[in-house]
Amino acid sequence: MSDEPIRITRGQGGEVDVEGPVDGFAASVLKRAGFDTYPTLRGVWIRLPFDLGRTWENEHATWAAEMLAAARYRVDLDPDLRAVTPAASTPSAPPRTKTAMTAQSAPAGTPRRQRR
Repeated sequence: MSDEPIRITRGQGGEVDVEGPVDGFAASVLKRAGFDTYPTLRGVWIRLPFDLGRTWENEHATWAAEMLAAARYRVDLDPDLRAVTPAASTPSAPPRTKTAMTAQSAPAGTPRRQRR
């Protein structure tokens, strides 16, 4: 890993960009957080999609910074991109219900397999 930090900033046009030493693993973390990668003549351009709202951009930029920091990357997150609350920084999956995690018995009349 490089001593140079990965920088997540909001540009003058309002776009959220990533600059710095992004290797394959860091790129996969950024992709998981919602960033898109575009090839250019000088390398790649990594940014969040446009027009999804500042709140969404802040949540995903903060989430990306937290994941990269957890993977021991040095990260500089623009203060303008910090999510309002820590709970909002991690987009979560829908909660699982208890019934989805319990074993179901076989329907009546279904023969059971015998052990050998």
